[in-house]
Amino acid sequence: MLHLCKLTDSLFISNSRSACDDNLLLGEGVTFCINVSKQQPFPGLRVGTLRVPVFDDPAENLYKYFDRCADAIEDAGRAGGRTLVYCKNGRSRSASICIAYLMKCRHLSLREAFEHLKSVRPSVEPNEGFWAQLQRYESELQSRQSGTISSVIG
Repeated sequence: MLHLCKLTDSLFISNSRSACDDNLLLGEGVTFCINVSKQQPFPGLRVGTLRVPVFDDPAENLYKYFDRCADAIEDAGRAGGRTLVYCKNGRSRSASICIAYLMKCRHLSLREAFEHLKSVRPSVEPNEGFWAQLQRYESELQSRQSGTISSVIG
């Protein structure tokens, strides 16, 4: 079954088959696609695109893309657009990018972000390497926040 799973008013996650269904994208008003794969195609629809060229391998460095993708999703939403994040199965790579966005821009903990995503798309399961990178990202975001707080106080 083809469908997009809605995480926020401006963010969806899916697999590549659903992502390449132009009618589905039009119906949901998708304006930007983040393709978290090296091989999956982009939709035929004319939308903004960003490729994150990684395999679903625990050794891949997905961490280095977290900020860029979160900012792109946030920028698209602020401009009135809607973003779809996808990979081959919509389970690990795209889920990790969505979790990073929820942590950075919606200020959820890793656990809260994962549970929200799981409630919307039960099949999500970041691989162990991506999970470790998300834990590192959560710590990084917390230290950035405390750095901002101490610079305001100091």
